[in-house]
Amino acid sequence: MTAQAAHPYTRRMIPRRCVALVALATLAAASCSSSSSGGAATTSTAAGATSVAPSTADTSASATTASAAPTDTAVVDTSPSTDAAADTSVVDSSAPADTAVVDSATPTTVQRPACVAPDTTQPVNATEADTVGQDWDVTSFDGTVIRAHWFPEPGLTGGASAPTVLMGPGWGSPGDTNASAGDGAGSTAIGVVGIATLREAGFNVLTWDPRGFGQSSGTVEIDSPEYEGRDVEQLIDWVASQPGVELDGPRDPRMGMFGASYGGGIQLVTASIDCRIDALVPVIAWNSLQTSLFKADTPKTGWATFLSAVSNGRDIDPVMTRANAASNATGVVDPADVQWFADRGPGDAVGMITVPTLIIQGTVDTLFTLAEGATNFSILQSNGVPTAMLWFCGGHGACLTDAGDPSLTASEAISWLRRYVAGEDATGEVPTFAFVDQDGTSYTADAFPLPAADPLVADGTGALDLTAEGGAGPATVPAGAQGLGSAVAPITPGKATNAVNVTIAAPTADLVVVGAPELSMTYSGTVAAGDRPTRVFAQLVDDATGLVVGNQITPIMVTLDGQSHTVVVPLEMIAFTAHPASTLTLQIVATTTAYAQPRLGGSIDFTAISVTLPTVTGATPTS
Repeated sequence: MTAQAAHPYTRRMIPRRCVALVALATLAAASCSSSSSGGAATTSTAAGATSVAPSTADTSASATTASAAPTDTAVVDTSPSTDAAADTSVVDSSAPADTAVVDSATPTTVQRPACVAPDTTQPVNATEADTVGQDWDVTSFDGTVIRAHWFPEPGLTGGASAPTVLMGPGWGSPGDTNASAGDGAGSTAIGVVGIATLREAGFNVLTWDPRGFGQSSGTVEIDSPEYEGRDVEQLIDWVASQPGVELDGPRDPRMGMFGASYGGGIQLVTASIDCRIDALVPVIAWNSLQTSLFKADTPKTGWATFLSAVSNGRDIDPVMTRANAASNATGVVDPADVQWFADRGPGDAVGMITVPTLIIQGTVDTLFTLAEGATNFSILQSNGVPTAMLWFCGGHGACLTDAGDPSLTASEAISWLRRYVAGEDATGEVPTFAFVDQDGTSYTADAFPLPAADPLVADGTGALDLTAEGGAGPATVPAGAQGLGSAVAPITPGKATNAVNVTIAAPTADLVVVGAPELSMTYSGTVAAGDRPTRVFAQLVDDATGLVVGNQITPIMVTLDGQSHTVVVPLEMIAFTAHPASTLTLQIVATTTAYAQPRLGGSIDFTAISVTLPTVTGATPTS
């Protein structure tokens, strides 16, 4: 297609199989040539009819893979099996540091050859499942039947065509079929928009029931590139066969993807294996199911139990059931099962994505925390991919503070899709980084990470009894809280009564804190014999409200053998404005409703505690 003169990104940037050459200049030049041909699709619209279109082979070269994920200066430890800490240990942050900073969400990139549709799909085989042409059963690569829901752009006349958006649902849910409702409070709370909003913006919309959910057959494999990713490839072929769909080539519709949670993860997975997607808007998605579900080798049992209940009765892979049972019974999950989750991606496969991506993440999301989105952002930015990131008060959690402008996520998502999918030059520029603090104040910045200012630092000591009582949570969640509200109250951290408390003095002027605080602890302790792992947890409490900042709590490995040990860990990322009128308190606690209960029956003496909060410059308040 012709490049859009108004913005430097051109849709077909480089073949995805050669993206490693962009990330690693030291690699030798590789062949990126390709050729393709494709047949026309035919579709019948009669009820019960079958639509068939031929699939065309892709003779492209095999992929060259490289890890583009940046590393921190600390030791990276992703092993799920090691429990004992060394005398002095540094635990890597799931949030990247020292990454390349790109100052624009739309950097100049080289033009790439036209996309070649993959040769991994089957000829389109779709049967109409209703009498109005909305619901279709599309046969996937392995015979699994995927229920799709089709909503053409309503203003098309006289053979006109429109770009398309594929919108996946959240975990356990079928695809959205409500084409008349606007973006209600429930949608804005988790950062999504409705079918009607996308159609009004000029898009055809396809939603679908992921395999194992809704009316689709098959076994749930958690957005696996080998299963759910290939299902979407088959759906893209089907979209290309429909009337009114703008095409960039054979089997190649002009299209973007949008969706939250499970519907966000599938975008990253699919775009890493299929070049036909033109732009992504993953909302409250993840980089790794290992870091998000088993941080510090500690099962996130609160969310595991919640998600298991949502998928109860569905055909899910038995690894999920086994891991959840082990988490609750012993606090330990078999390393092979943890690796199974890690293999679900996207992980390093994010480095294979080359299309413009707007990452939307929730500041109070306790399932897929800010670090998950920041990791994806840094990988894409370091590869020169047009990327922006927006943090809002919502997601997998409960917004207990001022949420700010509830329409911001929807408006930015639509602007991104109109610019990079529809090619509309008049759409507003999406800032490279935007976030909201606990006061509802929105900020924008030209880069992420933001330039560092003098940090807030506090020191302390104390002793902690390892008992189940008085831990962090559950929080009190009022009715109507943005996000998932009272549904997640039982697994949301709250201020603890059994804790070592370190006061962080109020600053002399407002300071913006963005990023991962760092905690250093020197300690010694003993604990009763047992099989459960030894852990403590750390959280920050806003003394003005009594609320845990961002509802975030971090598990920390400890070695309780009576000897002195030192550990340095990054806490979960936060966005917070520290005011002169109020202090913060670091709490180190023995238990939390968010994670598996560790081994109890003993005590820890903390002889030195230091916490550092990253204050920043370069953020401009916009509300």
